[in-house]
Amino acid sequence: MPPQPSRLPNVKEASAVSMPFYVSPEQAMRDKADYARKGIARGRSCVALQYAGGILMVAPNPSSALHKISEIYDRIAFAAVGRYNEYENLRKAGVTYADITGYQFDRHDVTARGIANWYAQTLGTIFTESNKPFEVEIVVAEVGARPGDDQIYRITFDGSVTDEPGFVAFGGQADQVSAALKDRYSEGMTLSEAFAAALAALSAPGNGERTEFAPSQLEVAVLDRARDHRTFRRIRAARLEELLQETRPAPAPAPAAEPEPESADSAPADGTPADSAPADRTPAGGTPADGTPGTTTPSGPSSPADTEPPTGPAPGSSDRGTGLGGGPPSSPL
Repeated sequence: MPPQPSRLPNVKEASAVSMPFYVSPEQAMRDKADYARKGIARGRSCVALQYAGGILMVAPNPSSALHKISEIYDRIAFAAVGRYNEYENLRKAGVTYADITGYQFDRHDVTARGIANWYAQTLGTIFTESNKPFEVEIVVAEVGARPGDDQIYRITFDGSVTDEPGFVAFGGQADQVSAALKDRYSEGMTLSEAFAAALAALSAPGNGERTEFAPSQLEVAVLDRARDHRTFRRIRAARLEELLQETRPAPAPAPAAEPEPESADSAPADGTPADSAPADRTPAGGTPADGTPGTTTPSGPSSPADTEPPTGPAPGSSDRGTGLGGGPPSSPL
Protein backbone atom coordinates (compact mmCIF):
# COMPACT_ATOMS: atom_id res chain seq x y z
CA MET A 1 0.00 0.00 0.00
CA PRO A 2 1.22 3.41 -0.76
CA PRO A 3 2.20 5.40 2.32
CA GLN A 4 -0.57 7.53 3.82
CA PRO A 5 0.12 11.24 4.14
CA SER A 6 0.54 12.32 7.74
CA ARG A 7 -2.11 14.64 9.16
CA LEU A 8 -1.10 18.15 9.95
CA PRO A 9 -1.53 19.12 13.58
CA ASN A 10 -4.51 21.33 14.38
CA VAL A 11 -3.28 24.90 14.48
CA LYS A 12 -5.63 27.47 16.04
CA GLU A 13 -5.74 30.71 14.17
CA ALA A 14 -4.93 33.77 16.21
CA SER A 15 -7.84 36.20 16.57
CA ALA A 16 -7.41 39.68 15.23
CA VAL A 17 -6.60 42.20 17.97
CA SER A 18 -8.60 45.42 17.69
CA MET A 19 -6.64 48.55 18.39
CA PRO A 20 -8.53 51.09 20.52
CA PHE A 21 -9.28 54.39 18.86
CA TYR A 22 -6.95 56.97 20.31
CA VAL A 23 -8.40 60.24 21.58
CA SER A 24 -6.13 62.85 23.05
CA PRO A 25 -6.93 64.04 26.57
CA GLU A 26 -7.48 67.58 25.27
CA GLN A 27 -10.07 66.36 22.76
CA ALA A 28 -11.81 64.21 25.36
CA MET A 29 -12.10 67.13 27.82
CA ARG A 30 -13.29 69.42 25.05
CA ASP A 31 -16.01 66.99 24.00
CA LYS A 32 -17.19 66.58 27.59
CA ALA A 33 -17.30 70.33 28.10
CA ASP A 34 -19.29 70.89 24.90
CA TYR A 35 -21.72 68.15 25.88
CA ALA A 36 -22.30 69.67 29.33
CA ARG A 37 -22.67 73.22 28.02
CA LYS A 38 -25.29 72.20 25.46
CA GLY A 39 -27.31 70.45 28.13
CA ILE A 40 -27.19 73.44 30.48
CA ALA A 41 -28.00 75.96 27.73
CA ARG A 42 -31.30 74.21 27.00
CA GLY A 43 -32.73 75.48 30.28
CA ARG A 44 -33.49 78.99 31.49
CA SER A 45 -31.19 81.24 33.46
CA CYS A 46 -31.41 81.96 37.17
CA VAL A 47 -30.11 84.99 39.05
CA ALA A 48 -28.85 85.71 42.56
CA LEU A 49 -28.11 89.23 43.74
CA GLN A 50 -27.53 91.22 46.87
CA TYR A 51 -29.95 93.82 48.21
CA ALA A 52 -29.99 95.92 51.37
CA GLY A 53 -31.67 93.23 53.48
CA GLY A 54 -29.82 90.12 52.25
CA ILE A 55 -29.57 88.01 49.10
CA LEU A 56 -32.36 87.44 46.56
CA MET A 57 -32.63 84.38 44.30
CA VAL A 58 -35.06 84.21 41.37
CA ALA A 59 -35.57 81.29 38.98
CA PRO A 60 -38.23 80.63 36.33
CA ASN A 61 -39.84 77.40 37.48
CA PRO A 62 -43.44 76.32 36.70
CA SER A 63 -43.23 73.37 39.10
CA SER A 64 -44.28 73.82 42.73
CA ALA A 65 -42.68 70.55 43.86
CA LEU A 66 -39.31 70.38 42.04
CA HIS A 67 -37.27 73.23 43.48
CA LYS A 68 -34.25 74.90 41.95
CA ILE A 69 -33.60 76.97 45.09
CA SER A 70 -33.21 75.36 48.50
CA GLU A 71 -31.69 75.80 51.94
CA ILE A 72 -28.37 74.17 52.77
CA TYR A 73 -27.71 75.45 56.29
CA ASP A 74 -28.65 78.25 58.67
CA ARG A 75 -27.43 81.19 56.56
CA ILE A 76 -26.56 79.34 53.35
CA ALA A 77 -28.72 78.73 50.26
CA PHE A 78 -28.31 76.57 47.17
CA ALA A 79 -29.50 77.23 43.60
CA ALA A 80 -28.89 75.12 40.50
CA VAL A 81 -29.84 74.70 36.86
CA GLY A 82 -29.53 71.72 34.54
CA ARG A 83 -30.65 68.13 35.06
CA TYR A 84 -32.87 67.92 38.12
CA ASN A 85 -31.83 64.42 39.23
CA GLU A 86 -28.15 65.37 39.14
CA TYR A 87 -28.29 68.62 41.08
CA GLU A 88 -30.81 67.18 43.53
CA ASN A 89 -28.26 64.49 44.45
CA LEU A 90 -25.66 67.21 44.87
CA ARG A 91 -27.99 69.23 47.09
CA LYS A 92 -28.64 66.28 49.40
CA ALA A 93 -24.93 65.54 49.59
CA GLY A 94 -24.24 69.18 50.43
CA VAL A 95 -26.81 69.15 53.24
CA THR A 96 -25.22 66.01 54.67
CA TYR A 97 -21.74 67.52 54.46
CA ALA A 98 -22.90 70.71 56.20
CA ASP A 99 -24.70 68.80 58.98
CA ILE A 100 -21.72 66.54 59.68
CA THR A 101 -19.31 69.48 59.71
CA GLY A 102 -21.51 71.46 62.06
CA TYR A 103 -21.93 68.46 64.37
CA GLN A 104 -18.24 67.52 64.51
CA PHE A 105 -16.92 71.05 64.91
CA ASP A 106 -19.18 74.08 65.31
CA ARG A 107 -22.11 75.58 63.44
CA HIS A 108 -20.06 78.67 62.64
CA ASP A 109 -17.51 76.46 60.88
CA VAL A 110 -20.04 75.70 58.14
CA THR A 111 -19.46 78.36 55.47
CA ALA A 112 -20.44 78.87 51.86
CA ARG A 113 -16.78 78.81 50.87
CA GLY A 114 -16.27 75.38 52.43
CA ILE A 115 -19.38 73.95 50.75
CA ALA A 116 -18.39 75.50 47.40
CA ASN A 117 -14.95 73.90 47.63
CA TRP A 118 -16.50 70.53 48.42
CA TYR A 119 -18.83 70.84 45.41
CA ALA A 120 -15.87 71.81 43.20
CA GLN A 121 -13.93 68.70 44.21
CA THR A 122 -16.93 66.46 43.61
CA LEU A 123 -17.80 67.90 40.20
CA GLY A 124 -14.16 67.97 39.12
CA THR A 125 -13.75 64.28 39.92
CA ILE A 126 -16.93 63.37 38.04
CA PHE A 127 -15.90 65.45 35.03
CA THR A 128 -12.44 63.87 34.84
CA GLU A 129 -13.17 60.22 35.58
CA SER A 130 -16.69 59.71 34.27
CA ASN A 131 -17.59 59.27 30.63
CA LYS A 132 -20.57 61.56 31.08
CA PRO A 133 -20.15 64.81 33.04
CA PHE A 134 -22.91 66.34 35.15
CA GLU A 135 -25.01 68.88 33.22
CA VAL A 136 -25.38 71.30 36.13
CA GLU A 137 -24.31 74.72 37.36
CA ILE A 138 -24.54 75.56 41.04
CA VAL A 139 -24.60 78.74 43.12
CA VAL A 140 -23.93 78.70 46.87
CA ALA A 141 -24.73 81.94 48.73
CA GLU A 142 -24.25 82.97 52.35
CA VAL A 143 -25.68 86.08 54.01
CA GLY A 144 -23.53 87.85 56.58
CA ALA A 145 -24.18 90.21 59.45
CA ARG A 146 -23.28 93.13 57.13
CA PRO A 147 -23.60 93.51 53.35
CA GLY A 148 -19.83 93.37 53.05
CA ASP A 149 -19.82 89.85 54.55
CA ASP A 150 -22.18 88.35 51.95
CA GLN A 151 -20.70 85.63 49.74
CA ILE A 152 -21.86 84.24 46.38
CA TYR A 153 -19.98 81.39 44.67
CA ARG A 154 -20.62 79.84 41.26
CA ILE A 155 -19.51 76.25 40.56
CA THR A 156 -19.58 74.97 36.98
CA PHE A 157 -19.85 71.42 35.62
CA ASP A 158 -16.05 70.90 35.52
CA GLY A 159 -15.45 71.94 39.13
CA SER A 160 -14.40 75.54 38.51
CA VAL A 161 -15.25 77.98 41.32
CA THR A 162 -15.67 81.74 40.93
CA ASP A 163 -16.49 84.37 43.52
CA GLU A 164 -19.30 86.60 42.26
CA PRO A 165 -19.54 89.93 44.12
CA GLY A 166 -22.94 91.59 43.97
CA PHE A 167 -24.82 89.43 41.50
CA VAL A 168 -24.56 86.40 39.25
CA ALA A 169 -26.55 84.91 36.36
CA PHE A 170 -26.04 81.24 35.56
CA GLY A 171 -27.51 78.61 33.27
CA GLY A 172 -29.29 79.11 29.96
CA GLN A 173 -28.18 82.23 28.13
CA ALA A 174 -26.19 83.53 31.08
CA ASP A 175 -24.19 86.08 29.10
CA GLN A 176 -27.24 88.03 27.89
CA VAL A 177 -28.93 87.86 31.28
CA SER A 178 -25.76 88.95 33.09
CA ALA A 179 -25.33 91.93 30.77
CA ALA A 180 -28.94 93.03 31.36
CA LEU A 181 -28.57 92.58 35.12
CA LYS A 182 -25.36 94.57 35.19
CA ASP A 183 -27.15 97.60 33.71
CA ARG A 184 -29.84 97.52 36.40
CA TYR A 185 -27.94 96.45 39.49
CA SER A 186 -26.80 98.91 42.15
CA GLU A 187 -25.70 98.52 45.74
CA GLY A 188 -28.20 99.12 48.54
CA MET A 189 -31.33 98.32 46.52
CA THR A 190 -34.57 97.49 48.28
CA LEU A 191 -36.22 94.11 47.82
CA SER A 192 -38.69 95.53 45.31
CA GLU A 193 -35.93 97.17 43.28
CA ALA A 194 -33.79 94.03 43.32
CA PHE A 195 -36.76 91.91 42.24
CA ALA A 196 -37.55 94.33 39.41
CA ALA A 197 -33.93 94.18 38.21
CA ALA A 198 -33.90 90.37 38.34
CA LEU A 199 -37.21 90.12 36.47
CA ALA A 200 -36.05 92.53 33.77
CA ALA A 201 -32.82 90.54 33.32
CA LEU A 202 -34.67 87.23 33.06
CA SER A 203 -36.93 88.78 30.42
CA ALA A 204 -33.95 89.73 28.27
CA PRO A 205 -34.00 88.58 24.62
CA GLY A 206 -32.53 85.14 24.14
CA ASN A 207 -33.58 83.72 27.50
CA GLY A 208 -36.55 81.71 26.29
CA GLU A 209 -39.80 82.87 24.75
CA ARG A 210 -41.63 84.10 27.85
CA THR A 211 -41.16 87.81 28.60
CA GLU A 212 -43.81 88.21 31.31
CA PHE A 213 -44.06 85.98 34.36
CA ALA A 214 -47.03 85.03 36.49
CA PRO A 215 -46.56 84.19 40.18
CA SER A 216 -47.00 80.49 39.38
CA GLN A 217 -44.11 80.64 36.89
CA LEU A 218 -41.49 81.93 39.35
CA GLU A 219 -39.54 80.50 42.27
CA VAL A 220 -38.31 83.26 44.58
CA ALA A 221 -36.42 82.99 47.87
CA VAL A 222 -34.30 85.26 50.04
CA LEU A 223 -31.66 85.02 52.72
CA ASP A 224 -33.05 87.61 55.14
CA ARG A 225 -30.32 89.32 57.13
CA ALA A 226 -32.77 90.47 59.81
CA ARG A 227 -33.84 86.93 60.78
CA ASP A 228 -32.11 84.99 63.51
CA HIS A 229 -30.73 81.49 63.14
CA ARG A 230 -32.36 80.26 59.90
CA THR A 231 -32.46 83.11 57.41
CA PHE A 232 -33.85 81.26 54.37
CA ARG A 233 -37.46 81.88 53.42
CA ARG A 234 -39.51 81.54 50.27
CA ILE A 235 -41.67 84.31 48.82
CA ARG A 236 -45.02 82.94 47.73
CA ALA A 237 -48.60 83.84 46.84
CA ALA A 238 -49.74 87.26 48.05
CA ARG A 239 -46.28 88.71 48.72
CA LEU A 240 -45.01 87.57 45.33
CA GLU A 241 -48.06 89.11 43.65
CA GLU A 242 -47.34 92.40 45.43
CA LEU A 243 -43.76 92.39 44.14
CA LEU A 244 -44.98 91.71 40.61
CA GLN A 245 -47.47 94.58 40.83
CA GLU A 246 -44.73 96.93 41.98
CA THR A 247 -42.54 96.04 39.01
CA ARG A 248 -45.26 96.63 36.42
CA PRO A 249 -45.46 100.18 35.00
CA ALA A 250 -48.42 102.30 36.10
CA PRO A 251 -51.14 102.69 33.45
CA ALA A 252 -51.12 106.00 31.57
CA PRO A 253 -53.93 108.42 32.60
CA ALA A 254 -56.86 108.55 30.21
CA PRO A 255 -57.14 111.81 28.17
CA ALA A 256 -59.84 114.24 29.33
CA ALA A 257 -63.02 114.07 27.26
CA GLU A 258 -63.74 117.25 25.26
CA PRO A 259 -67.22 118.78 25.73
CA GLU A 260 -69.50 118.05 22.82
CA PRO A 261 -70.97 121.12 20.99
CA GLU A 262 -74.68 121.59 21.43
CA SER A 263 -76.74 120.74 18.39
CA ALA A 264 -79.48 122.86 16.89
CA ASP A 265 -82.10 120.38 18.09
CA SER A 266 -81.39 121.21 21.73
CA ALA A 267 -82.40 124.92 21.33
CA PRO A 268 -86.06 126.01 21.91
CA ALA A 269 -88.34 126.43 18.92
CA ASP A 270 -88.50 130.25 19.26
CA GLY A 271 -84.71 130.52 19.09
CA THR A 272 -84.32 131.61 22.71
CA PRO A 273 -81.80 129.64 24.79
CA ALA A 274 -83.36 127.49 27.45
CA ASP A 275 -81.38 129.12 30.26
CA SER A 276 -82.18 132.75 29.20
CA ALA A 277 -85.74 132.86 30.54
CA PRO A 278 -86.10 135.02 33.72
CA ALA A 279 -86.57 132.98 36.85
CA ASP A 280 -89.30 135.29 38.31
CA ARG A 281 -91.63 135.18 35.31
CA THR A 282 -94.94 133.47 36.00
CA PRO A 283 -97.38 132.33 33.29
CA ALA A 284 -100.70 134.09 32.98
CA GLY A 285 -103.14 132.89 35.56
CA GLY A 286 -100.49 130.60 37.07
CA THR A 287 -98.89 130.28 40.47
CA PRO A 288 -95.20 130.71 41.25
CA ALA A 289 -93.19 127.96 42.81
CA ASP A 290 -93.59 129.51 46.31
CA GLY A 291 -97.36 129.19 46.13
CA THR A 292 -98.15 132.99 46.01
CA PRO A 293 -100.73 133.99 43.36
CA GLY A 294 -99.00 135.90 40.62
CA THR A 295 -100.02 138.68 38.31
CA THR A 296 -99.87 139.00 34.59
CA THR A 297 -97.18 141.17 33.11
CA PRO A 298 -98.56 143.25 30.20
CA SER A 299 -96.81 142.67 26.94
CA GLY A 300 -97.31 146.22 25.67
CA PRO A 301 -95.44 149.38 26.59
CA SER A 302 -96.06 150.90 30.00
CA SER A 303 -98.32 154.02 30.15
CA PRO A 304 -99.87 156.10 32.93
CA ALA A 305 -103.34 154.76 32.03
CA ASP A 306 -102.18 151.24 32.56
CA THR A 307 -100.98 151.99 36.06
CA GLU A 308 -104.14 153.82 37.21
CA PRO A 309 -106.79 151.78 39.03
CA PRO A 310 -110.04 151.08 37.12
CA THR A 311 -112.98 153.45 37.74
CA GLY A 312 -115.62 150.79 38.01
CA PRO A 313 -116.25 147.14 38.24
CA ALA A 314 -115.89 145.02 35.19
CA PRO A 315 -119.08 143.94 33.49
CA GLY A 316 -120.61 140.94 35.14
CA SER A 317 -118.42 141.17 38.24
CA SER A 318 -118.53 142.87 41.63
CA ASP A 319 -116.32 145.60 42.88
CA ARG A 320 -114.45 143.20 45.15
CA GLY A 321 -110.91 142.53 44.06
CA THR A 322 -110.76 145.52 41.69
CA GLY A 323 -107.96 147.20 43.51
CA LEU A 324 -110.15 149.76 45.29
CA GLY A 325 -109.68 148.08 48.63
CA GLY A 326 -105.92 147.51 48.12
CA GLY A 327 -106.31 144.00 46.70
CA PRO A 328 -104.54 142.78 43.60
CA PRO A 329 -106.21 143.46 40.22
CA SER A 330 -107.98 140.62 38.57
CA SER A 331 -106.58 138.89 35.55
CA PRO A 332 -107.85 139.99 32.14
CA LEU A 333 -110.21 137.81 30.30
